[in-house]
Amino acid sequence: MPKNDSILRRLYVYIKPHLLTFIICFLMVILIVLLDLLGPFLQGIIVSILRDDVIVYSQIVFVLVIYFISLILSSILTYFEAMKLQVACQSIMYKMRADLLNNLENLTIAQINSQPIGRYVSAVTSDTNNLNNFFTNVIVNLLKNLLTLIFVLIIMFIINTWLTLIILTLTPIIVISTVYFKKYSRRAYRNVRKGISDVNAFLSENLSGIKLTQVFNQEKKKFAEFQVKNNKLMRDDIRQIIIFSIFRPLIYSLYVLSCIIIIYVGIIFVIGGNIFNITINPNTIDLALFIVFYGYIVKFFDPIQQLADQFNTIQSSFASAERIFDVLDIKVNILDSDDAIELNDLKGDIEFRNVWFAYNDENWILKDVSFTVNAGQTAAFVGATGAGKTTILALIVRNYEIQRGQILIDGIDIRRIKIESLRKNIGQMLQDVFLFSGTIYSNITMRDDSISLPEVKKACKYVNACDFIENLDGEYNYVVKERGSNFSSGQRQLLSFARTIVHKPKIMILDEATANIDTETEMLIQDSLEKMMNVGTMLIVAHRLSTVQNADKIIVLHKGEIVEEGNHMELINKKGLYYSLYEIQYKNIEHNEESLN
Repeated sequence: MPKNDSILRRLYVYIKPHLLTFIICFLMVILIVLLDLLGPFLQGIIVSILRDDVIVYSQIVFVLVIYFISLILSSILTYFEAMKLQVACQSIMYKMRADLLNNLENLTIAQINSQPIGRYVSAVTSDTNNLNNFFTNVIVNLLKNLLTLIFVLIIMFIINTWLTLIILTLTPIIVISTVYFKKYSRRAYRNVRKGISDVNAFLSENLSGIKLTQVFNQEKKKFAEFQVKNNKLMRDDIRQIIIFSIFRPLIYSLYVLSCIIIIYVGIIFVIGGNIFNITINPNTIDLALFIVFYGYIVKFFDPIQQLADQFNTIQSSFASAERIFDVLDIKVNILDSDDAIELNDLKGDIEFRNVWFAYNDENWILKDVSFTVNAGQTAAFVGATGAGKTTILALIVRNYEIQRGQILIDGIDIRRIKIESLRKNIGQMLQDVFLFSGTIYSNITMRDDSISLPEVKKACKYVNACDFIENLDGEYNYVVKERGSNFSSGQRQLLSFARTIVHKPKIMILDEATANIDTETEMLIQDSLEKMMNVGTMLIVAHRLSTVQNADKIIVLHKGEIVEEGNHMELINKKGLYYSLYEIQYKNIEHNEESLN
């Protein structure tokens, strides 16, 4: 884990552009502290006036007016200091959240899946909010309290050295208790933040999969799993509260003890007497000065008590900062090379040349795979689950990096093509269609303002999506609920097709696009696919062999290796693996039809 000084150095990078604002705010804080410290001094003046034989009320009024003006000035300075600091801190949080999201968006699928999503969500939301509180409240109050302690000590020493030294005898106890508190509270707050992240991750995953939980009647089991995490978080919270509840009363007890001691000693200093076998003469300290001194004692211990409270936020903020920088430190493992180029006038030729790939170590998913797909051709990949079909599609868009071999588009190694340019030219239609909250129009255009409504309508008509869209209230402005839950699987897939077509890709990828679709919708999609085959190069993965029969080339995979290649009729005539798969599906279809009859 990064140490505090390392965290502060990294935070300074975000503070630096707003350094002048922070300096101005800190100067304001100094003035606010000085104005606040006028209080006990002015009270002492009033006591002195009241003790005179002749009381001059105009002097009292003058002192009260000064006190009132100091309060007004303090309030005005506090307002402007708070406003300037809030604006600066919101800019810092904006930049930090933007950096977090930018880093997350550039991570590979494997990196995203390596951690619970709740961890990333917590870093961008709750951890940055926690850090914002550190900047806007803790830093300012910490400075106020430290300055108050310094100024008060100077004033107290000026008033009476002996009384001040007596007060300071309790300081070592305060320092020791603070050091121990810092040690244990840091660990406690780190555990609490981790617990919150674990709960967020659990909720994010299980609320997304609540339908599956209900289908298999796993509510009680999931609740039990949640209770384990919830109980751990509760225990960590209680441990944190116990640590804090010990420290705060200890500081308050020291404050009360100091008040008792100083009142007792102060009275002796005023009226005279013996203390610690030392004779104190009467009027060693004037009564008015003693009242001033006592007022500063209150101001001396108030910051210490507040510092105890602020340790809570400080420890929590550093824990949040650690988590934020942990996410920012995740290095993107697939980057553009220094000589990466833009893809211009893409034709769509694809070649795999002796490609080897494994997700982990050398558990090869693809083994020495080589094939070519010419521009404008439609190639289909078939084979049993785990054969490597979907992996091939993921490698083409560089969701993962191959270990050996080459993948070329138009004769160019994709590692020499800018990732953004590569993906811009490849349209992907996946089995699990994701729709964002918004409208049908915004989901199809992906909020690209350069795409007009007529273009969207044309794309929807092309893929047979216009019929159901135009029957909805609002048509293309129809509101899409979270994840497109107000559409059927088939409707979501047709919207996915329209989304791909409207962005005019030169290469199209369909991964199990008809896996969860009813027969009627499949007919619409089959018609759409036939049209889309004329758009550019198309790569299809499908378990339903009826979907790929019209492909120019069918590549059959088995355990990561290509075992057959050809068109539908050529492979049927070979009577190999493809023929066996086709025969099994054909018999299943016949059996299902007989069952229905």
